Amino acid sequence: MFTIDLTLKNTPFPVSVQRKSAEEAEVVYKQILEAMRSGNPDIVELTCDRQGEKKVAIRASEISGVQMSQKDSAAAGKTPGFFSLAEST
Repeated sequence: MFTIDLTLKNTPFPVSVQRKSAEEAEVVYKQILEAMRSGNPDIVELTCDRQGEKKVAIRASEISGVQMSQKDSAAAGKTPGFFSLAEST
């Protein structure tokens, strides 16, 4: 399972959607990057593969960052994102 996390301006928590395959996740990641670069479409609508009823619409101009990561059993319990603290041993 792959997770795409969106960091939004003035919002402390990321918005996340999931895709089952790397190819599908890459398509969503590129769609978001294109929307950020061009401002078109004005609204980015996303759904989640894991929770089909989960839908979100975000104004492209409010997206400040996007991250794609793979969720596996080794990463269970870790907070996704670039802002995660280093693991303690």
